[in-house]
Amino acid sequence: MNNKGFNWFFPIMIIALVLFFVANSLGDNTAKSIDEDTFFKEMQAGKIQKVLIDKQKQNAEVYLTKEAKTATVQTQEKSPNPFSSLGMTPKADYTLKYGDLQLFLKNFETLKAENPALKTSKDYAEGESPLMSILIQALIWITILGLFYFILFRKMGSGGGPGGQIFSIGKSKAKLFDEKEKIQVTFKDVAGLEGAKEEVQEVVDFLKNSEKYTKLGGKIPKGVLLVGPPGTGKTLLAKAVAGEAKVPFFSLSGSDFVEMFVGVGASRVRDLFAQARAKSPAIIFIDEIDAIGRARGKNNFSGGNDERENTLNQLLTEMDGFGTDVNVIVMAATNRADILDKALMRAGRFDRSVYVDLPELHERREIFDVHLKKIKLDDTVDRDFLAKQTPGFSGADIANVCNEAALIAARNSHESVNKQDFLDAVDRIIGGLEKKNMAIKPSEKRRVAFHEAGHATISWLVEHASPLLKVTIVPRGRSLGAAWYLPEERQLTTTEQMLDEMCATLGGRAAEQVVFDNISTGALSDLETVTKRAQAMVTIYGLSPNIGNISYYDSSGQSEYSFGKPYSEATASKIDAEIKGIIENQYERAVRILTENKDKLNALANKLLEKEVIFREDLEDIFGKRAWDPELTEKPVTNTIIPILEKEEEKGNDQDIKEGEIQAPESPTQI
Repeated sequence: MNNKGFNWFFPIMIIALVLFFVANSLGDNTAKSIDEDTFFKEMQAGKIQKVLIDKQKQNAEVYLTKEAKTATVQTQEKSPNPFSSLGMTPKADYTLKYGDLQLFLKNFETLKAENPALKTSKDYAEGESPLMSILIQALIWITILGLFYFILFRKMGSGGGPGGQIFSIGKSKAKLFDEKEKIQVTFKDVAGLEGAKEEVQEVVDFLKNSEKYTKLGGKIPKGVLLVGPPGTGKTLLAKAVAGEAKVPFFSLSGSDFVEMFVGVGASRVRDLFAQARAKSPAIIFIDEIDAIGRARGKNNFSGGNDERENTLNQLLTEMDGFGTDVNVIVMAATNRADILDKALMRAGRFDRSVYVDLPELHERREIFDVHLKKIKLDDTVDRDFLAKQTPGFSGADIANVCNEAALIAARNSHESVNKQDFLDAVDRIIGGLEKKNMAIKPSEKRRVAFHEAGHATISWLVEHASPLLKVTIVPRGRSLGAAWYLPEERQLTTTEQMLDEMCATLGGRAAEQVVFDNISTGALSDLETVTKRAQAMVTIYGLSPNIGNISYYDSSGQSEYSFGKPYSEATASKIDAEIKGIIENQYERAVRILTENKDKLNALANKLLEKEVIFREDLEDIFGKRAWDPELTEKPVTNTIIPILEKEEEKGNDQDIKEGEIQAPESPTQI
């Protein structure tokens, strides 16, 4: 079955050659023969422009003037040779068979001498082979056809799919990987992602040993959807499937179906599945399927034809419609599964949805093992340490860390990549480029030091804040200072944990209030983070007693297209008040903690001004061992927590006490 379209170039070339030979044959019969008397009469009348004498053939070619040609055409009601403008040699109007050349030339000169006004010229034709003339004309035609083929078919048809022709623009642009195309990526190159690898390995096994699954009455799944954050390895998994599978693998992107011409997307979908059925069993992989799979009927206010919806409708029909009982499995990848059409996600189309999450600690170590194979490492590099230093990093981020560390080592003229190079690479990726030469006023630098010291102090003194790794007041990226923490990797978060983290986030502004008795604009990102967390607590997770166990989160994504809120104005006022109350309570809590530990705050800030970069060991010298370190069997209650609870109890605000014991994750995806 030929799916590459009909090649029109060769038929056009054959027709052109036929026209060429027909033109030559017609041109040979257009010139009439005349005698010498007629020639001299026409010459005397001024109708002859030129005579071309051929001594070898003993004849001459006679060419009339433009006026004489026009009069001849009107008299004979005959049009000139239509092929004379196609690049071929113009033919003579008449042919003259002279007798004696000397006598003919004498009569010609005598007539010109008697009539000086005559402009008839004579010339002698060089001996030219007819074959050479035909070859020259054929070469001209071949050149014209070659340019025509290059400009029209290659350039315009390069976007039209296989065959490279404008006539096949509706053909699929999928790249086929089969036994001829060797893919180097296999499942051994995919570190971590055990669950996802097991799912896709089963897909390959379905096609290799389909009878094993169908003999008991089961049906092979139609589709597998890979969902996850960017950089987690969805496309890499598809490459591994292409490398492992011994079946044809069609790979393309969702944007390959999008074209400015109407109906092209649906045509490409039909052609793609036609190719896959012809090579069944086969796998089709569509990367970034949200380009064509977005839910229908959204934001389509034009009322006209929607090319994207037509493409999606054709894809739905091909995946599960009449005549689709073949061994073709569709794999797709996206990081926006919430906006996909429900018909696309139903059983019978994408039967399985594989979530490719961010790697855990042991998975990050495996990913480091893969990317560090090509890097010359120092003995100080510990893969377990690197995995612990990169929480929340995706596989692509880890690859970027390894590459950045190698670049930093080369920039510093190191013989190998050491531990500090990796730490600098992590800092560069998280915080941006370090700006050591940035001019900062001493007063501003002191404020930044106390701001960062406030973060470090609160995170050290509250139980559930993330442990501190490093604090710096060297400008980096768009920030004047930064603090690095090692967050605990957990699947569930309590309200107490979230409020402690909010208190530590507000510690920077609270330190400015305690030390300088005023605040600055340096806490913008802190306030943004805290506000989003408080909004999530109240409106998403139902962690506010005043609002109740109610969630206004819409996992289907339909709320983004609605013009109203899912709650009344009275409830909106209560939500605003509750969010503000949570934030203000944690801010006051941070101010109280820093006021009670102001001497330690000053010592930490002065050390930060002196060294510019401090680590966990420096905090232990000032504050002592953290009360909630894992090595301590008992968890003593510090004096910084007891007065807070006592004051809240004196106020009789039981709700604030309960809120101080709860926490939730920042985003719904962490549940």
